[in-house]
Amino acid sequence: MHILILGAAAGGGVPQWNCGCENCRAAFADPRLRRTQASVAISADGVHWFLINASPDLRQQIIAAPQLHPRAGALRHSPIAGVILTNGEVDAVAGLLSMREGTPFTIYAHARVLAILKSNSIFNVLNEQLVARQPIAIDDVFGLKLPDGSSAGLEVLPFAVPGKGAWYLEGQTHPGGEGGDGDTLGLTITDQRSGDQVHVLTACARVTDELRARLAGAPLLLFDGTVWRDDELIAAGLGRKTGQAMGHIAMSGESGALDALADLGIGRKIFVHINNSNPALSSDSAERSQLEAAGWQIPADGTEVTL
Repeated sequence: MHILILGAAAGGGVPQWNCGCENCRAAFADPRLRRTQASVAISADGVHWFLINASPDLRQQIIAAPQLHPRAGALRHSPIAGVILTNGEVDAVAGLLSMREGTPFTIYAHARVLAILKSNSIFNVLNEQLVARQPIAIDDVFGLKLPDGSSAGLEVLPFAVPGKGAWYLEGQTHPGGEGGDGDTLGLTITDQRSGDQVHVLTACARVTDELRARLAGAPLLLFDGTVWRDDELIAAGLGRKTGQAMGHIAMSGESGALDALADLGIGRKIFVHINNSNPALSSDSAERSQLEAAGWQIPADGTEVTL
């Protein structure tokens, strides 16, 4: 199984277009420090790929990833066979609009997220005769399919994760109705041939005992790394919300990801969806040293892992 991290940053990327924080200033000056918004591609065979979330930077990410280029000699083609949405935030769905040129693929999403797409007419540019919208259910395993209907060799188990609905729906009626899980999902993806698994949680507000049990012994975990400390944006003068208020767990602290996910026998631990405010983005920071000592990695865009 091939896992390609197309982008590792949170909404806005690094640098964010209007931000003069320390990380962004460094990234404006040094292209090596830049990261696009979080999206992951996964494949059982290295030929047919599925995206986990479609970031606003998707076109740029495809250009940078030869694995996702059209097949040589084909006038119209893409190796991308589908997109799995784990939430309805702008940084998870906006990239769908870059996939409107008439190549078939499938959107897999919970009914609550599909309702958000349906309520916004701009997503009608994705012709449903070519781009199927497949509902997925919590704790219900489904197999990914290629455009011809054959198996892609990957099974997906979506599970509910503590979180919240999309920011832009705050104070409004949710298109999917009030209450119920489905706005924030984690995914366990299994290679049907080898049995290898990866767990992907690009958003998570807290680690429960149930989640710890689910992730124990995982060979690979991609996990929400939005902020280092819960009040990070407030302390830096960049915002008024805590990480928890945004639906994201902090890396550090007594209930942070480093402590909550320690001693679980996880093989490889990678943070994704990292905010521009997060000091751990800097390779020479004390925060980076602390997370690396705990066995975590902050990836560059284009990092590929093979299981």
